[in-house]
Amino acid sequence: MNDEQLLRYSRQIMLPQMDITGQARLLQSHALIVGLGGLGSPVAMYLAAAGVGRLTLADFDRVDLSNLQRQIAHGQQDIGRSKVASAADTLRGLNPEIRLHTLDSKLSAEELPSLLHDVDVVVDASDNFAIRFAINQACVDTGTALVSGAAIHLEGQVSVFPNDGSDSPCYRCLYQDTTEPETRCSENGVLAPLVGIIGSIQATEAVKFLAGLGGGLIGRLLTVDAARMEFREIRLPRDPHCPVCSKSSEQQGD
Repeated sequence: MNDEQLLRYSRQIMLPQMDITGQARLLQSHALIVGLGGLGSPVAMYLAAAGVGRLTLADFDRVDLSNLQRQIAHGQQDIGRSKVASAADTLRGLNPEIRLHTLDSKLSAEELPSLLHDVDVVVDASDNFAIRFAINQACVDTGTALVSGAAIHLEGQVSVFPNDGSDSPCYRCLYQDTTEPETRCSENGVLAPLVGIIGSIQATEAVKFLAGLGGGLIGRLLTVDAARMEFREIRLPRDPHCPVCSKSSEQQGD
């Protein structure tokens, strides 16, 4: 670690839980962020500022005027640009030493496993069950940690799924197949600072995981009610009949 890095990350290095060892781990880490909207914006900005050495940004959407109320990685001048290009410029402004890779396309279930071969953590900031389920499946199959977040209206939630072969649950233990219509910000609205709260918690959990700080939201679902500003924690056990992680365990045992 050079002198400039020691100065840039000095406030984190001062933390006894982090120290130089934890910061060095961050600099050597690779995170994939899926979705550069309301959640992905603060996630990407905080991971870049914290010194996560490699970031892969994935989003196929373009910046729209209606995004600017909450998607803080983008500005008025970015309207019409791809979100990954806009976010990449913002991150380079925050920390020019990090390495960025952008994916301006829809991620398919088939390509996800190969994309995760050198990724240390995936931060799911997407907005629909189809991609969330596909991400979870790929993370379970490859043993990649997943930090999942969601926000709508005045409510949000975050959890961490290590997918390390332990007794911890996966995302599908929380949500099974659903045929109910999804609620999205574009159709139902969301309070702007709420996605910042959830995204910041996701970023915190990702940094803690990558730096080896421990104490993450594993086996726990943190929910936020912004209307009452209440935080609740729900224990999340592993589903022995989960169609994803239970089958994965059976295959590993064969």
